[in-house]
Amino acid sequence: MAPAFLLFLLLFPVSLASADEGPFIGVNLGTDLSDMPSPTQVVALLKAQNIRHVRLYDTDQAMLLALANSGIRVTVAVPNDQLLGIGQSNATAANWVARNIIAHVPATNITAIAVGSEVLTTLQNAAPVLVSAMNFIHSALVASNLDGRIKVSTPHSSSIIIDSFPPSQAFFNRTWDPVMVPLLKFLQSTGSYIMLNVYPYYDYMQSNGVIPLDYALFRPLPPNKEAVDSNTLLHYTNVFDAVVDAAYFSMSYLNFTNVPIVVTESGWPSKGDSSEPDATLENANTYNSNLIKHVLNNTGTPKHPGIAVSTYIYELYNEDLRPGSVSEKNWGLFDANGAPIYILHLTGAGMVLANDTTNQTFCVAKDGSDKKMLQAALDWACGPGKVDCSLLLQGQACYEPDNVVAHATYAFNAYYQKMVKAPGTCDFKGVATVTTTDPSHGSCIFPGSIGRNGTSVNGTILAPSSNSTSSGCPPKYFADVGSITSSVIVAFLLLMSVLL
Repeated sequence: MAPAFLLFLLLFPVSLASADEGPFIGVNLGTDLSDMPSPTQVVALLKAQNIRHVRLYDTDQAMLLALANSGIRVTVAVPNDQLLGIGQSNATAANWVARNIIAHVPATNITAIAVGSEVLTTLQNAAPVLVSAMNFIHSALVASNLDGRIKVSTPHSSSIIIDSFPPSQAFFNRTWDPVMVPLLKFLQSTGSYIMLNVYPYYDYMQSNGVIPLDYALFRPLPPNKEAVDSNTLLHYTNVFDAVVDAAYFSMSYLNFTNVPIVVTESGWPSKGDSSEPDATLENANTYNSNLIKHVLNNTGTPKHPGIAVSTYIYELYNEDLRPGSVSEKNWGLFDANGAPIYILHLTGAGMVLANDTTNQTFCVAKDGSDKKMLQAALDWACGPGKVDCSLLLQGQACYEPDNVVAHATYAFNAYYQKMVKAPGTCDFKGVATVTTTDPSHGSCIFPGSIGRNGTSVNGTILAPSSNSTSSGCPPKYFADVGSITSSVIVAFLLLMSVLL
């Protein structure tokens, strides 16, 4: 499967997922949204965030066409409901490859095919044909001379691992040895990798307090709190590494020691119901931020230090149509409009996603917002919100264009920057939204912008000092706003003062 905001991706020179690149961070693309963006909008978001790896759960033709010539590396999938047919017929597999792969490469950079998803734990009747399906798919790629560029594998739930701690004693559920042994032989012989879904959130939730939250979130632990494998004396500081090493040891138990691991799903939900108190924005931010740093810093695991594990974050969008608990709908990095759910705690060169390393996010008026609501929110920002709106006065740099949308955008962003982009400070009762596009124009440089001279404009400096007797607000923003009565404005401002 699911403050501050998001960033990722940078390649390091360690061979793992393929011969020509090092470990990476990618994203999963779920589509259970009531307002699903179009394929072109999805690709535009991926490109804007410099996300170079995406995993699809199918072979949606419109999405594959939209990804053409983008350079984005794509993992596609054989859905579980097609697995039986492909696993029982070489011809069916060949037709699937012709229609969904050959028709799109090389324009669409398909680099992997995930055959089914968590088949051994969710679709056990198809398990006997899983390896056949992988072989048939691979044979079709060989016939088209594509086997060198497209790997074939299948994602597994980490629950196929029994007794995952200590990792050195872990082994795959022996019920599946008749499948796992030929599957690993296939991966080894084709130069592919095992796909593993790793969810420390669920390990933590199901541990009944045995697993500390800090251990699940990659937070630093004192040495006496680290988990130690008594057989190897390896120290584990996080659940993610322990699960990955448990998979390595499980493969070793079956005499496979050279099959790499790619984590196809990992993340943390940003919202949950009363039974999931640790599904929060801050915990999701902490987990994903630390995971990204862990992968891209080339840390590796205690068993394989320096060999990082490429990982796909679950997931790009919050999926409001997913069934189940509240958390099921809230694993995303972005909402359907492309606004970040939170900004990751990341620093350092080369990071990308939702904001760059300079933390460039802005607050702007939301398209289609009611003009009266915008005006009331603008008045609040320039008044009780203590934003310096003097640049909006006639003759000043941000006066033009002289309309409520432009002026509200300036005031909203100034407040957002002044509040250090804290959660909830870019809402204004639903008429504002976060963007990574700098709204500065001409000589009007918005707070938070790098500006023309490369110097960041500090929103706090632009705000009036705490001992100032003037709000710095143009008189026009306390004028009559037409049909909005003063009582409505007062009520709105009181509400905003509570919310903000």
